[in-house]
Amino acid sequence: MPKNSKVTQREHSSEHVTESVADLLALEEPVDYKQSILNVAGETGSKQKAADEELGAEDRPAWNSKLQYILAQIGFSVGLGNIWRFPYLCQKNGGGAYLVPYLVLLIIIGIPLFFLELAVGQRIRRGSIGVWHYVCPRLGGIGFSSCIVCLFVGLYYNVIIGWSIFYFFKSFQYPLPWSECPVIRNGTVAVVEAECEKSSATTYFWYREALDISNSISESGGLNWKMTLCLLVAWSIVGMAVVKGIQSSGKVMYFSSLFPYVVLACFLVRGLLLRGAVDGILHMFTPKLDKMLDPQVWREAATQVFFALGLGFGGVIAFSSYNKQDNNCHFDAALVSFINFFTSVLATLVVFAVLGFKANIMNEKCVVENAEKILGYLHTNVLSRDLIPPHVNFSHLTAKDYTEMYKVIRAVKEDHFASLGLDPCLLEDELDKSVQGTGLAFIAFTEAMTHFPASPFWSVMFFLMLINLGLGSMIGTMAGITTPIIDTFKVPKEMFTVGCCVFAFFVGLLFVQRSGNYFVTMFDDYSATLPLTVIVILENIAVAWIYGTKKFMQELTEMLGFRPYRFYFYMWKFVSPLCMAVLTTASIIQLGVTPPGYSAWIKEEAAERYLYFPNWAMALLITLIVVATLPIPVVFILRHFHLLSDGSNTLSVSYKKGRMMKDISNLEENDETRFILSKVPSEAPSPMPTHRSYLGPGSTSPLETGGNPNGRYGSSYLLAGTPESEL
Repeated sequence: MPKNSKVTQREHSSEHVTESVADLLALEEPVDYKQSILNVAGETGSKQKAADEELGAEDRPAWNSKLQYILAQIGFSVGLGNIWRFPYLCQKNGGGAYLVPYLVLLIIIGIPLFFLELAVGQRIRRGSIGVWHYVCPRLGGIGFSSCIVCLFVGLYYNVIIGWSIFYFFKSFQYPLPWSECPVIRNGTVAVVEAECEKSSATTYFWYREALDISNSISESGGLNWKMTLCLLVAWSIVGMAVVKGIQSSGKVMYFSSLFPYVVLACFLVRGLLLRGAVDGILHMFTPKLDKMLDPQVWREAATQVFFALGLGFGGVIAFSSYNKQDNNCHFDAALVSFINFFTSVLATLVVFAVLGFKANIMNEKCVVENAEKILGYLHTNVLSRDLIPPHVNFSHLTAKDYTEMYKVIRAVKEDHFASLGLDPCLLEDELDKSVQGTGLAFIAFTEAMTHFPASPFWSVMFFLMLINLGLGSMIGTMAGITTPIIDTFKVPKEMFTVGCCVFAFFVGLLFVQRSGNYFVTMFDDYSATLPLTVIVILENIAVAWIYGTKKFMQELTEMLGFRPYRFYFYMWKFVSPLCMAVLTTASIIQLGVTPPGYSAWIKEEAAERYLYFPNWAMALLITLIVVATLPIPVVFILRHFHLLSDGSNTLSVSYKKGRMMKDISNLEENDETRFILSKVPSEAPSPMPTHRSYLGPGSTSPLETGGNPNGRYGSSYLLAGTPESEL
């Protein structure tokens, strides 16, 4: 060190040292960081070496490229819900009118909170547990709750991938096995399966051949061995994709994130060429404006925004934690959100084009069947030939001719019309038949594909797309579990990841019983929704109201090199928390007013019936919700009463390779204050780095940074490594 340096002069002076460590570092001459460590906690040489090794171990993996990271975030956020839940909600809630509340909530809740999670993950460079521990130690339970919700979702989500794998392998045959009802032969007599005849071929295949479903959640029926094998395959694929962390999952994302768009584009072109596709698309974009005033529609739109962007799961934070500090997460938030919305609309166009084609097919079938009934009534003189318009030709009967004939018969035979059993056969009625979730993919869409030329090819492509969409979301879900646990408890990555997959497979056997589909409904519709809403609200409160929106905006300004739009300031501070509080209240009221239930398939009736969950299932459901949210109050109480240390009473500072890092040591509080600042504890400033003051939107900082490209601290030392020194 030069003899005339300020630090050397201090060593030969009796002056009382009052400068902070940051000041010392800023005035120090360049040194070989690999060969020296400045340790202000008074460690011995051996401890300095240990600290050096620990810092080296803290070097975090990083994405190979920005494209890989963006594809990972897209793969996580764009999932199966974009393909079947969004179109279903659009169909159920007024067509194009549903897009209005969805877009409004995406802008005021979705994008701001997505940006918030990207920013805290990138700034702190930890998983969800570490992030919320350092932002607000008393709310550190948020990270644990996120892990539990990810576990719940991963358990049933991979079962859906298993269903897709089953259909994928069944698609390699012609005709498709769900295109016709099975025929039962009893000697010389051939009879169509009664359950299939009462419903349809695709419905029968789904409920009987694939799920072999029981009549209620109380009837277990044992394991479905076909789905058990498919679940094993699904967890094996996920395990291989995530076992090496982002080194393995990042490469998988190139295919799993891009391939679905190729399939959707092919289906859109094919769907638009189908007869009746325009009818389906027009039906989708014809808004029912009264639906826009329905609070239920807004609640469902907000829930869809949460699930679509993956808010609260921890996967977004985990992926962004592997970014470089100067990555423009502000742009990433807008880009991924737009792609997500674009994918939902694209998928809805495809679904409604295909459903429009299916509706025309079913409407024609209805016309033919009812025309045969009318001919029978004419032959038996139940109906007079005078009731049939002269231009009607039964050999080439159109839907328009049938509608005209139907109206005449109904007007003349008004008293006895019901006994004739004639259907109106309206295309609008077929288009209004909404099918939710798995039913849309595995029944409605699958049935439509049976009418495609080269139907096995389209079926293979469709279910391969579902597998890839599910895989992308599962990689993010697993990251939401493994990243925070590995960061916090330093467990071996590969061993822990494999252990998670094995554990999840065995617990997932609950969902491959014959009653397993009903448990999927319980987990999907109820166990994750309310805890997820609570988690997202507390995330917003932790940053905006406890840590401070102004301070957080200043941190973002220093990290990004520019100030984010003031729009985010107001959304984080006021609008988003208020909207989410209303959403949570509405969800609780909804659960109280409408008891939770599920759609059960009754074999004898060959039809669905809505059943309420029995008492034991309600107890399980409540337990799941409590378990998912319990870490939040538990950690709060333990840290409020100082029963659990938050690590804030110990501090040592060292630097290596141009980085400052806060390290936990065994120093007493008085000792650390004396060694670091040479002050009494009451005079010691905050261990947080000095920042330029941020006075809110539109304000300017009174201080200017130095030559650092990120505008931080006026020196070449970058804050990285530990969250508290960075946020």
